[in-house]
Amino acid sequence: MSTTETSAKPLSIGEVAEQTGLSVHALRFYEREGLLAGPVQRTSGGRRRYTAFDVDWLLICVKLRESGMPLSDLKQFAELVRHGPGNEVERLRLLDAHRQRVDAQIQALEECRSVIVWKVGVYAEHLARGEAGGLWDPTA
Repeated sequence: MSTTETSAKPLSIGEVAEQTGLSVHALRFYEREGLLAGPVQRTSGGRRRYTAFDVDWLLICVKLRESGMPLSDLKQFAELVRHGPGNEVERLRLLDAHRQRVDAQIQALEECRSVIVWKVGVYAEHLARGEAGGLWDPTA
């Protein structure tokens, strides 16, 4: 269920930090760097007031960053979203390029994992047979 469905009341920066896992400092950074899909509203006293849409957007940003999307690409994506309809092809191109990078990283990690699994098997087998002494011994 998206945040949009659960909350219509404005949220404080602390509430958004709690819901997104981002620190207050990171939220201010995202705003300063133009990484949000829209401007953050303010109270008459200057306090930030976020919407459920802001939270949903930030949750997407968190996943894009966790998956290695460069800030420059995230900034470009946010800019495209802010400009509204008509640039979906550019958005798709940007997201698809990132997906391809993630797919390549996953493949590389799977190859690394295969080597690790093989090596764990070698050690487990030798230990089970009581023949582990001297495995990869640089002094031998």
